[in-house]
Amino acid sequence: MAGERDLAKLLSGMHPVLNPGRYVYCTLPGKVPAGMRPVVTVAEPEGVTAVVAQEEADELGLRYEYVAAWITLRIHSALEAVGLTAAVSGRLAEAGISCNVVAGFHHDHLFVTADDADRAVRALEDLAAGRA
Repeated sequence: MAGERDLAKLLSGMHPVLNPGRYVYCTLPGKVPAGMRPVVTVAEPEGVTAVVAQEEADELGLRYEYVAAWITLRIHSALEAVGLTAAVSGRLAEAGISCNVVAGFHHDHLFVTADDADRAVRALEDLAAGRA
């Protein structure tokens, strides 16, 4: 099934879901260690960034500074859709909430400061409902 491209449909149908747990951004000098279960990885010249459950990072003795909540937008968005990231991050910015966005093949995923998780979900629900 093809992903949705229409911005109005993407916003009204995004259904933000707060995933359980807390997640942290760790940087690794090489590849991801065997057995590590990151939810996101990004290879950069400086090393590999891994977003992993905080408990797992603690068990592995990994350093981190940013503790996040993970929100999934449940609509299947097309990778070439225009405006969803801008609308979502803009609404969160208006609420004073930082947001790190990762696009998966099927869904967009937002990592917000853990303490702001509930406010972020409410702001996104208001955006989906067309409330200012």
